[in-house]
Amino acid sequence: MKKFFIFTLLLMSIFIFAQTKLVIWCSEKQVDILQKLAEEFKAKYNVDVEVQYVNFSDIKPKFLTAAPEGQGADIIVGAHDWVGELVVNGLIEPIPVFSDLNQFYETGLNAFSYGGKLYGLPYSMEAIALIYNKDFVPQPPQTVEEMIQFAKQIDTEFGGEVRGFVTSTTEFYYAVPFIFGYGGYVFKQTDQGLNIKDIGLANEGAVKGVTLIKRFVDEGILDPSDNYQIMDSMFKEGKAAMIINGPWATKAYKDAGIDYGVAVIPNVGPDMVARPFVGVQGFMVNAKSTNKLLAMEFLTNFIAKRDTMYKLYLGDPRLPARKDVLELVKDNPDVVAFTQSAANGIPMPNVPQMASVWGAMNDALNLVVNNKASVEDALKTAVERIKSQTQ
Repeated sequence: MKKFFIFTLLLMSIFIFAQTKLVIWCSEKQVDILQKLAEEFKAKYNVDVEVQYVNFSDIKPKFLTAAPEGQGADIIVGAHDWVGELVVNGLIEPIPVFSDLNQFYETGLNAFSYGGKLYGLPYSMEAIALIYNKDFVPQPPQTVEEMIQFAKQIDTEFGGEVRGFVTSTTEFYYAVPFIFGYGGYVFKQTDQGLNIKDIGLANEGAVKGVTLIKRFVDEGILDPSDNYQIMDSMFKEGKAAMIINGPWATKAYKDAGIDYGVAVIPNVGPDMVARPFVGVQGFMVNAKSTNKLLAMEFLTNFIAKRDTMYKLYLGDPRLPARKDVLELVKDNPDVVAFTQSAANGIPMPNVPQMASVWGAMNDALNLVVNNKASVEDALKTAVERIKSQTQ
């Protein structure tokens, strides 16, 4: 009761002395549930919260441009790997200690921490996994070789009307499970943290991982033009038997009437598990905002609460970052499978240098699958490009 009273007094003081409309930028997956939560907050505290949809890939660059001028959203919803770059640029505010902090998994808190401070409120954790249509694949393959055989059988049986396996061919994020499964890495993990001078994206494991992706293309399983939109729409239409995607996508598949299952990505070799990136989504506060005090209270005394976090899960069903919310949904088979995938995964680096990796590796994959460069040359060029931008 005392905390509620203090929070109410704080909101009253903010209402008097500052603009009381909070602006949130979020992607399509969160906009509906956040609008509903904004209405709840308005009804309870008489403070307006405007939720604005921004394409996920545009949130960070748009914020980097607007925030230094004191403009843009008061709160952004995004990925933990943005943290380093935003902190270095002085654009996000540390989150203060709050009463429910110990209810959040360390994985999520560590992901949003930089230089010993917490810079985001995590709400979900995620790792991609194999999603399969049970009408075509009754039991998921355990190895990549099994997956290749299943895919070819389906391609042959349905004459191309249903494809056996589809993924985004030239996006590094979707190639990571194979690259890391063979022993590639972005920056070497040491006891002192990440060594950004040691880049493992052209080592033997990385070469094997990208060679596997080229094999998918060379053997007609994947097309060089396959991207997320193609993969996602084909699965929703019942035209893809197996894909690699994340928990954010399953609600749409369920709504489309697809009888799907989720499993870990097949092993790349004997005792060699596929290792996807583990990502964390969360809320970050604009350090230049005139409403950052209100924004902090909105996060720590409303969004962070169990009931609100559970509603976020229902609206955007990813692995909850809050312990007691994950406990509520632990028997969901999708949650079990995505949790297993995350357990095999590698945390996505949140250092500023990570921003240079995506474009370099996407370009390398593009060159390889379109036969414009060898795997070795493409990866060597990518690493040189990353080093030139980070060291």
